[in-house]
Amino acid sequence: MSTLKIQPTAFALSSSVRQLGFFNLKLPRNCVAASNHFGRYGTRRALTVSLSTTSSNPLEVCVKSSTTTPTSPATVPFARGFLKLNPEGKVPVIKLNEKWISDSDVIAQALEEKYPDPPLGTPPEKASVGSKIFSTFIGFLKSKDPSDGTEKALISELSSFNNHIKDNGPYVNGKEVSAVDLSLAPKLYHLEIALGHYKKWSVPDSLPYVKSYMKAIFSRDSFIKTRAQPEDVIAGWRPKVLG
Repeated sequence: MSTLKIQPTAFALSSSVRQLGFFNLKLPRNCVAASNHFGRYGTRRALTVSLSTTSSNPLEVCVKSSTTTPTSPATVPFARGFLKLNPEGKVPVIKLNEKWISDSDVIAQALEEKYPDPPLGTPPEKASVGSKIFSTFIGFLKSKDPSDGTEKALISELSSFNNHIKDNGPYVNGKEVSAVDLSLAPKLYHLEIALGHYKKWSVPDSLPYVKSYMKAIFSRDSFIKTRAQPEDVIAGWRPKVLG
């Protein structure tokens, strides 16, 4: 059993695993764990993450572990869960009030109701900010044709996000992190590492607010302690890039 201490800030668990294990995250009061990522269960085993709160009963979340360090949760966009806990095979799956709950939206709402401070809700008009960045990133990453427009599509989405942060930042909903930031953070992290490795590409200097946003969200203590190792990100995308 490993122990990791997290500062009292909201964070996302969107991890992937190859080996079964137990990882204990001790959270101080007012700390919230949530994820907006899920995937289908396959042959890989899942990692159970136990989240200790001020309650006498810890929260348990099924995620995936690092491919290079199996006892560590690795932040990746898609994870796989236990069929015995959730027949649909989706993750994350969280144990709350002695019940296993699946579906990231349902989990986020349940956690928001049980642990309302700090609030993580995002206004409806801002909930879709940056929502197309991930799909355009994948298109560009997999592209073999420099003139097919996939890079232009990604830059267009990043430009829109840049303008939003310029007018509303430092985070999507202003001064405080919200649920949409927790969803975007690991996606942008993958974008930075995968495109840097496979295409020698980075966010242009012409998008300073995107760069400052990434720096701010990546430097949060909670993100640092739950992020994927770069090697796992690179290995995870290799089949899609190389075929």
